[in-house]
Amino acid sequence: MLYYCEFTWHAGTTEDEVWQRILQQHDAGKNHPERIRGWYNLAGGGAGFLLVEYDDPRELSRFLTPYMDLMSFDVRAIYENDYDETIRHCQRRYGAGTGGSPTAGSTKVPPS
Repeated sequence: MLYYCEFTWHAGTTEDEVWQRILQQHDAGKNHPERIRGWYNLAGGGAGFLLVEYDDPRELSRFLTPYMDLMSFDVRAIYENDYDETIRHCQRRYGAGTGGSPTAGSTKVPPS
């Protein structure tokens, strides 16, 4: 399963603390780079997100827990949509030529 792990540093967390912890976990073999599909920092610093792959959410928790004194995490399970396949599905379901709106010509509002 692929997980989106948004992180935000706690107030007072320093860059040195974060990099030292990352290196500490790396040296201990606990970062599992083979599971990290993407690592992104937000402009301005102190926040970002990881895309990681784990079969067991408990393993994901073991990966994130050593960082929780430095940052908070918002974790969500995610899946990828193939654009062309998704468009074909929508065209089959709603018909082609609806002007880009799945409810064009309909008085019903789709459930949210």
